[in-house]
Formats: sequence, C-alpha cells, structure tokens
Amino acid sequence: MPEPRRVVDLSHAIRAGLVTYPGLPAPVVTSHLTREASRSHYAPGTEFAMDIVTMIGNTGTYLDSPYHRYDGGTDLAGLDLVTLVDLRAEVFHVQDARERGIPASVFFDRDIRDAAVLVHSGWDRHFGTPVYSTGAPFLGEDATDYLVEQGALLVGIDSLNVDDTESGGARPAHSGLLAAGIHVVEHLTRLGDLPESGARFTAAPPAFEGFGTFPVRAYAIVG
Repeated sequence: MPEPRRVVDLSHAIRAGLVTYPGLPAPVVTSHLTREASRSHYAPGTEFAMDIVTMIGNTGTYLDSPYHRYDGGTDLAGLDLVTLVDLRAEVFHVQDARERGIPASVFFDRDIRDAAVLVHSGWDRHFGTPVYSTGAPFLGEDATDYLVEQGALLVGIDSLNVDDTESGGARPAHSGLLAAGIHVVEHLTRLGDLPESGARFTAAPPAFEGFGTFPVRAYAIVG
C-alpha cells in the first residue's frame, strides 16, 4: 500500500507583534469594522470583522522576488506561477553541520535543475526567540554559484537568511540567486518532516505590483 498523501505546512504563523527579523517592524493589527459595529450595516444575525494590517513584506515565511534586490527586477505580480506551484522538492538535511556556511558540496549528488532546493538546518527551532538572530546558518558563496549554475528554480531555508547577516552587509546569495531569477524563501519551518526527494513544494505570494517581498503559505505535498 502506498503511503497516504500528506500536506506539510512549512510556514510560521503570523500574529500581531511577531518579530521575524531583528530591527524590522512587527505587524500591527487594527480594526476597521468590528463585529458589533457591523450589525447596523447588515441584515439581522449577519456580522463581519474587517481588520487592517500594517506589515513589512519581510514577515513570517516570505518569498523574495528579483525586485527585492534589483531596480527593474521582476516584482511579485510578474512572477510566473509555474515557478512557484507544485515544484519538485529536493530537501537537504544539514542540521548536523559544524559550519554555519553551507558549502556547494552538500548539493553535488542530486539533480537540482528546475527544482525547489530546500535547506533544512534546524534553525527554525529558535524562531521568535533572541537566539534566532545570531549564529544562523546561511548559503556559502560557492553554494550560491553552484545553485545558479545547476539551474535551481527556487531556494528555501529554515533560517534567518540565505546570507550571513553578520558579514558587514554583503549579500552574495541574494545577489546571485535573484539576478538569475531564482526565487528565495526564508524562515521556512518543519522541513524535517519532508523526505530528501519526492515531495512537491508550493510557495505563492499575492500578485502585488511594485513589491518585492511578501509572506507566503509555503507547503509541501508528500505521497
């Protein structure tokens, strides 16, 4: 008997006050129309809640498009859904790595062309705590070059950033991947629930014009 089909949610929940990346503002939720106030607008027994969210795009589990890094790059509305939905997932479990920088050699033994390359570092266990912001795993520069050369379609990580945020501002992974049109998804979670190969990955943001980064409901289908 084949294993039953599973849908694995790979996204962190967003809530008011959530700190995703240190120094960036947390989401603020305010009411536009309360349920109580809405009763005067609708038929008896009918009520709605309408809320306003003030939120930076870099919140929760989010996707970076080329526009995020490059003036004139493709924005969220310009992304082709073929590159975001039902992608072949190649998952690399490196949670036991001794070095923060993930080297290209990790990816050598598998076909990653046109795949969603998902890096499971295990760092998501610290999400929402002060520990999450320092010492986080990232892609080594040779890894970025290799992923571009091999034609990955999307790169995701369950860590603070695909780049070393403690390097003084250099962002070689973002620069290289987004220049090549490879989408970046950061702050994934539960990648440990996925097999190395065989899952199908989806992470689609809203079609937002003039915007480069936005939260996604990332998930994988297994089986």
